Amino acid sequence: MKKPYYLFNPGRLERQDNTLKFTPRDEEGNEGQPRFLPVETVDSLYVFGALDANSAMYNFLGKAQVSVHFFDWYEHYTGSFMPKEYLLAGKVQVEQVRLYTGAKRRLAVAQLLLEGAAANMLRVLGYYKNRNTPALGPIMADIEQLASGIPATVAVPELMGIEGNIRQIYYGAFDHIIKDFDMGGRSKRPPKNEVNALISFGNMMCYTACLDQIYHTQLNPTISFLHEPGFRRYSLALDLAEVFKPVLVDRLIFSMLNKREIQGNDFRYDLNRCLLKESAGKKFARSWDERLKETIQHRVLKKAVSYKTLIRLECYKLQKHIVEGVPYKPLKMWW
Repeated sequence: MKKPYYLFNPGRLERQDNTLKFTPRDEEGNEGQPRFLPVETVDSLYVFGALDANSAMYNFLGKAQVSVHFFDWYEHYTGSFMPKEYLLAGKVQVEQVRLYTGAKRRLAVAQLLLEGAAANMLRVLGYYKNRNTPALGPIMADIEQLASGIPATVAVPELMGIEGNIRQIYYGAFDHIIKDFDMGGRSKRPPKNEVNALISFGNMMCYTACLDQIYHTQLNPTISFLHEPGFRRYSLALDLAEVFKPVLVDRLIFSMLNKREIQGNDFRYDLNRCLLKESAGKKFARSWDERLKETIQHRVLKKAVSYKTLIRLECYKLQKHIVEGVPYKPLKMWW
């Protein structure tokens, strides 16, 4: 079964027959023990250190349908190598562009995406409210009040204003849930403290997971509805990530911090920013993979599906809405 691999060390990536050979290097440039990865087991590569690889290597990865996601020293996502878009279909792209350029139709989809995101935030907060955190009640009421205004919006910028207000209130609840750390408000670039560092890292993982699943459909990842399409970003992945961040990222952060799987000494400070140490990044990546493999009983399909599959199904629902006119219903947690 294919799975993602995370390369935190700098090193050299080579082909050896049908196997990937990764040779790590330390800070002095000394090479370590090579690691061999049969290419048929690799779904994607996440590269956090400097990587030496030639065009022949990327040709090999492209033919094997292996995507590569790159991150800089500060754990910012910088770009991706994606194999040839073998599933893209002209009709789907045409209809996707038509939906984007039709102001009312685009707004309707954007509203649904935000409704799904808000519902999932409330579900997460409700879980902790019912476990002796009554202070979350007023916060949930404020989010519900803001979310009730989503259907009345008349333009995407207005909708994004509501999204920003909901997020601000939602992140204000984190200090009531997390035991040993203070968030003190959301700070992105740079993250100012440990909780913000984890949120940024987790959101980045969610974004790339959504991008990977979009790639396996006929959707174009650069044409979005809630976020504005822009240069050098796959904005449709940002749209889908809004729905899944409360489900996948935030619940994982709460669990790892409250169980002390990640502690204060797992972070480093660099130029007034807080970042995860390499060991903590590996720890979070392992837990992230485990979370994506977890299954729930799907109410419509009547079978167990993984969280990773839920992202793919969300892509399919959006595609059917675009091409066939089947009403899109965003994922809202029921478990």
